[in-house]
Amino acid sequence: MISGHQIIAKALKTQGVENVYGVVGIPVAVIAGSVQQEGITYTGMRHEMPATYAAQASSYLSGRIGAALAVSGPGALNTVAAFANAWSNRWPLLLLGGAGEASGVDMGFFQESDNVSAMAPYAKYAKRAESVERLPIYIAEAVKKSIMGTPGPSFIDLPGDIITGEVDEEKVVWAPRVPDPPRLQSSAQDVQAAIEALKTAEQPLIIFGKGIAASRAEAEMRRFVESTGLPYLAMPMAKGVIPDDHEQSAAAARSFVLSNADLIFLAGARLNWMLHFGLPPRFRDDVRVVQLDFNPEEIGVNVPSEVAMIGDARATLGQMIDVLEADPWEFPQDSEWLQSVKAEARQNAEAIQAMYADHSTPLQYYPALKSIDTALPNDAIIIAEGASTMDISRTVLNNYEARTRLDAGSYGSMGLGHGFAVAAAREHPDRKILCLQGDAAFGFAGTECEVAVRYKLPIVWVVFNNGGIGGHTQEQIDSEMPPPSAMSPTARYDIMMEGLGGKGYNAETIEELDAALAEALTLDEPSLINVGIAADAQRKPQKFGWLTRTNE
Repeated sequence: MISGHQIIAKALKTQGVENVYGVVGIPVAVIAGSVQQEGITYTGMRHEMPATYAAQASSYLSGRIGAALAVSGPGALNTVAAFANAWSNRWPLLLLGGAGEASGVDMGFFQESDNVSAMAPYAKYAKRAESVERLPIYIAEAVKKSIMGTPGPSFIDLPGDIITGEVDEEKVVWAPRVPDPPRLQSSAQDVQAAIEALKTAEQPLIIFGKGIAASRAEAEMRRFVESTGLPYLAMPMAKGVIPDDHEQSAAAARSFVLSNADLIFLAGARLNWMLHFGLPPRFRDDVRVVQLDFNPEEIGVNVPSEVAMIGDARATLGQMIDVLEADPWEFPQDSEWLQSVKAEARQNAEAIQAMYADHSTPLQYYPALKSIDTALPNDAIIIAEGASTMDISRTVLNNYEARTRLDAGSYGSMGLGHGFAVAAAREHPDRKILCLQGDAAFGFAGTECEVAVRYKLPIVWVVFNNGGIGGHTQEQIDSEMPPPSAMSPTARYDIMMEGLGGKGYNAETIEELDAALAEALTLDEPSLINVGIAADAQRKPQKFGWLTRTNE
C-alpha cells in the first residue's frame, strides 16, 4: 500500500522538481515529509507568499520547475499575488494547495474554500485532484502545462483524504517525466526578412528582455550583437545576458535611443508599461518593429510588427547568426547614429560622477550603490526591490552573467525579494547573493531572514532606510498627521536580523558601508546591513516620467 503524499513526492521527483518551498500544516505537512524522503530539498518558509515567489524564482534560475506547498483555505489564498506574478513574468510554477476532505464538500470543513476558482484567472492549469491513483497524472499535466508553450503557473487542489488516502501501489497510474520544451525554430523566410529589415535602418536598436535569459540564449545574443555592431538595451532582468560594461550597451543613453531609433529589434521583451507601450513621446511615431517571441499572441501588441519571428529565442538567434555567416553584414561603425549614442552615453555618465562623489550623511543613493557595486563579485546574484532603491540600482549595479538580476519584473510586485533571495541561495549555493531592498519592501516579509538563518544561507541583505515610501524624516512621523507613506527612519533592521540569529551591521557613512560589505560577503551566515538614506535622496533628473502613456 502507498499513501497519496508518498505518490505526490515520487511524482515530483520524476518530474525533475528539486526544490519545494512552503508552510506546512493540516493537511499538507505529510507531503513535506515525503518530499524530503525522496531526496527533494524542502525549505520551510514563514509565509506562503514568499514561498511561492521562491518556487517561481527556482524555476527561472534552474530552467525546469520549482514547487510551492500551502495549507488549505487562507494558506493557499495567501499565495495568489505571487502566483499571479509568475503568470505576468511567464515563469513556470507548480503550486500544491491543501483542501478540505473531498468527502465533506459544502459541509463547512476546516478551511474549506474554492481555491481553484481563485487561481484560475492566472493559471495555465488549475484542478482539484479527485483520485489517489491518478495523482501522478495531475502532477505531470500541471508540469506540462506550466513549462510548455508560454510558461506559467499551475495549481493542484489536494483534499485531505486524497493526501492521506492509501491504495495498492499496483493501481497507481504513474506518469513519465514530461520532456523539456522543444526549441522550435522560426520560419526561415521570417528570419531572412528580419535581417533585411535591419539592413535598411538608419538608427537601429536591439531591445532584449528576460525571455532571452529564460531561453538560455545569452551566447547567441552576444554573438548576434557583436557580429552586427548594433547598439542594444537590456531590460532589467535581462541585465547580464551581455555584460553591462559591454561597449555596445546603450543603457546610459536609454531615453535618447528609445526616442530616436527608427527600427527596434524586440527580442524576448514586450511593449508594455516598462517600454512605455512603444508609443510617442518615448518612441518615434513611425518606429518600425522587428519582433522575436515564442508566443504569437505577443506579436504586434501596441505597435504593429513589420517582421515577426515566432520561435524559441536561442534557436531563432542561431538561425539569424547562420544567415549572417553566409552573408556577413555589420552596421557602419562610423555612422552618425552610433557616434551620437556614444556621445549621449558619455554625457549622462559624466553627469552623475558628482553624485557618486557625494559622501555627505545621511547617505545618497548613488554613492551607497557604488559602494555595493565595487564590493560584489561579477557572478553575484542581485535581487532588488523598492521604488527608488530598485530603479536607481538598475543603472549603478552591474551584472556580468545571465540570470543574475531578479526584481519586480513586469508585474511590479512588492514583497518578492526575500523569496527570490532564498531561492537564489538554494539554486546557487556557490555564489554570493545580495538582497537589496528599500525599508518598505523589506517590511513585506522581513521574518524570512529567519529562514536563511535556519538553513545557513549566507544571503547579504542591504536595507536602504529612508523613512518609508518616498522618504520621510522623524519630524514628519512625529507630527500630528504623519504622511500615509511614512515609516520610521530610526528603525534598526540590523538588530532585527541579530534577534533572528544572523549578523547585523548599521552603516551611516560610506566608510562604514564599505567595511560592512567587506565582512558580510565573507560570512557563511546571513547578514543585514541597515543603511540610512537621506529622506530627500533622489535619482538624477529624468526627461520623462516613470509611466509615459501618450503625448496627449
